[in-house]
Amino acid sequence: MLTIVDRYIMRKFLGTFFYAIALIIVIVIIFDISERVDDFIENKAPLKEILFVYYLNFIPYFVNLFSPLFTFIAVIFFTSRLAFNTEIVAILSNGISFRRMLVPYMISAILLALLSVYLSNFLIPNANTKRLDFESKYIKKQARFRERNIHQQIRPGVFIYLESFNDRNNIGYSFAIEKINNGKLTYKMNAETIRWQEEDENWRLNNYTIRKIDNLNETLISGRQLDTVLNFLPSDFVQSLTEMETMNFSALNAFIENEKIKGSEHIKYYLVEKHRRIAFPFSTLVLTLIGVALSSRKVKGGIGLHLFAGISLSFTFILFMQITTTFATNGNLPAWLSLWIPNFVFSILGIYLLIKAPK
Repeated sequence: MLTIVDRYIMRKFLGTFFYAIALIIVIVIIFDISERVDDFIENKAPLKEILFVYYLNFIPYFVNLFSPLFTFIAVIFFTSRLAFNTEIVAILSNGISFRRMLVPYMISAILLALLSVYLSNFLIPNANTKRLDFESKYIKKQARFRERNIHQQIRPGVFIYLESFNDRNNIGYSFAIEKINNGKLTYKMNAETIRWQEEDENWRLNNYTIRKIDNLNETLISGRQLDTVLNFLPSDFVQSLTEMETMNFSALNAFIENEKIKGSEHIKYYLVEKHRRIAFPFSTLVLTLIGVALSSRKVKGGIGLHLFAGISLSFTFILFMQITTTFATNGNLPAWLSLWIPNFVFSILGIYLLIKAPK
């Protein structure tokens, strides 16, 4: 059961957090408006869409982005004030142990972490869909992977190859599709070009050849043009860099499994995004633990010294996570490990600081 002290600490913690996050969101929005106002005017973006489509869906993204950092700053700030006003000494003098004093902190951190999990996996993907549609329409085109030498498995035993694909006119060059059964080639189709027919929802092949192999028998068919239905779409060749941000957790998992079957070269980016949605909220707990242990001691430098140490540590944490993520996307480090290494390392630091904290 929560005591008066528990409720007091939780009220201070959550109140400081939401005040700080609201303040930074207002500042970010002001800077964003000043940066994008020319785009809004030039592309004639309606005021209603700017406010209720772009910025309303912009807020959850940035709340979640800054959540661990401002959780840490909130803990440092108000715990330092408690220490400076000798309130922590009073709490400990009343027979409440330091570990027991941690309970309201960790309850608050768990609530914020659960909020972050919900935002990352359910609310933000839906909000991002609307926000990115607005950006694509009124601000900028989304960056896309424009691939060459595409090799994909579209279903078990069926492989396709394209030398290149132009996403502007949906034309692929040097196309081939192969069907392999029990390790043997049974079917192969080649075409100089392949074009998606939007109105008919099929593919048009130009200068094609079809080779069918049945044991020792082989059939060869060729022609100038063929309209046919194939089990892939233009979107399978050109992926948006931000597409994964619009998927909820189950959709992202299904997408990753589909990309694994295709042998996508960008699978690492999708796996990093998947594990980030769990590891990032967990960092709220880690940084809360460090924040309490770091700022519960009354020092000569007061709140300023605690804030300086806290901000330095938080930026070190963010930098560490960026470095390990780079090793995952550009190296051989597993995606899950790249996101959890900073949490593991800083958890050890938090436990050490907790042991050294005044009791």
